[in-house]
Amino acid sequence: MSTPYFDRIRVAFLRLLSSVMAIWITTLSAAQAHEVLPSIADMRVVGDRVVFEVRANVESFVAGVDLAEAANTNDAAQAEMYDALRALEPGELQAKFEAFWPEMAERITLSADGITLLPVLDRIIVEPVGNVELVRSSVLQFSAELPDGAISVQMGWAPEFGVLVLRQMDVPAPYDGYLVPGAISDPILLAGSGQTSGWGTFVDYIPVGFDHILPKGLDHVLFVLGLFFLSTQLRPLVIQISLFTLAHTITLALAALGYVNVPANIVEPLIAASIVFVAVENIWAKGISRWRPYIIFAFGLLHGLGFASVLQEFGLPGPTFVAALIGFNIGVEIGQLAVIAIMFLCVWQALRIDEGENEVNQGFALYAVLLVIAIALAVLNPTGLQAALEGPVWLFAVPLALIFALSIMSIQFRDQVDAYRRFVAIPCSLAIAFIGAYWVIERVFL
Repeated sequence: MSTPYFDRIRVAFLRLLSSVMAIWITTLSAAQAHEVLPSIADMRVVGDRVVFEVRANVESFVAGVDLAEAANTNDAAQAEMYDALRALEPGELQAKFEAFWPEMAERITLSADGITLLPVLDRIIVEPVGNVELVRSSVLQFSAELPDGAISVQMGWAPEFGVLVLRQMDVPAPYDGYLVPGAISDPILLAGSGQTSGWGTFVDYIPVGFDHILPKGLDHVLFVLGLFFLSTQLRPLVIQISLFTLAHTITLALAALGYVNVPANIVEPLIAASIVFVAVENIWAKGISRWRPYIIFAFGLLHGLGFASVLQEFGLPGPTFVAALIGFNIGVEIGQLAVIAIMFLCVWQALRIDEGENEVNQGFALYAVLLVIAIALAVLNPTGLQAALEGPVWLFAVPLALIFALSIMSIQFRDQVDAYRRFVAIPCSLAIAFIGAYWVIERVFL
């Protein structure tokens, strides 16, 4: 097969890849700008009333967005209404929410010693409009009268209001809980001493860490994939992942403890730049260079600061802080390993054939089936899978389809030197670099 023919095929496919990626990252960036965040409620007893002060995105409540199903408000059928509410001045949105409150109150579960309580809206404080592309948090306060001699309360709300981080205030050994959509808290002792155990907190925060990688942490996913596509050898991957893990653990702990505080408008563009660096280096280097381990460690420090910002959104429990931190970090590591495992399974057959295994027909058949499945998922967008991925299925299915197509080309041109690297690793690294570069521009200038 002639080199010119080989080059024409390769260039044509790279152009197609760039076009698809341009559409993909534009949609993805718009989705991230409207990300769904957890609500954080502080509970305290004031006189004969139990009071809840909740920091939340009230526009999503009023618009009727189902936060248990949507990873961002752009996915919801009510996206247009949400955007209109997001642009309202504080007084206008306050009036809208006060009109909505009776409906919301009916979907809040609140009881004391088994006796149902009626929540009453005390006030709502709405932040100024600001950048309409960013989530706006408001503070709403509601309360209920406690029956005489009440010992404990339970609280929760309807699943459509999303995740609720519930924290008890002003008592010894306070309760803190991470309530998934629709969950009701355990009985919370009003006098305190109902603190969640260290083990319970540890277990609760593992899925929080995992969820920040899959499906929400696409910038971290792309960085890990950049490490993966450097080499098919195990040793370079183990070295890079180990250094990255060690580094982000250090800054995650320091930032969560308050010893390090770097603004997100500095950290986020640098994280995007780190994606560009590892992806571009993959194109020129076939193995781990002498300076890459040090650079990976430095980038890991940056990503740790990014992880810490997530924990700050959730409000880490003070007494069980270490357990929450360890659980979150383990969840992050499980997520990263899952990313590597999934990608390895995707390219495994292409790797085997590139290394000389005589499984060509088997490889063509496997990737043809996988390609059809990925395209079908992208087109059909099944509701159950969309809920699990917390976003449109095609955002995940299209990249997989491209990887399967690249693997088919790697098998087709298996006689070329380094066919897997030329047709899979380098194009994927180019796509990753392209996305990272777009994010750098977006996070600095847009």
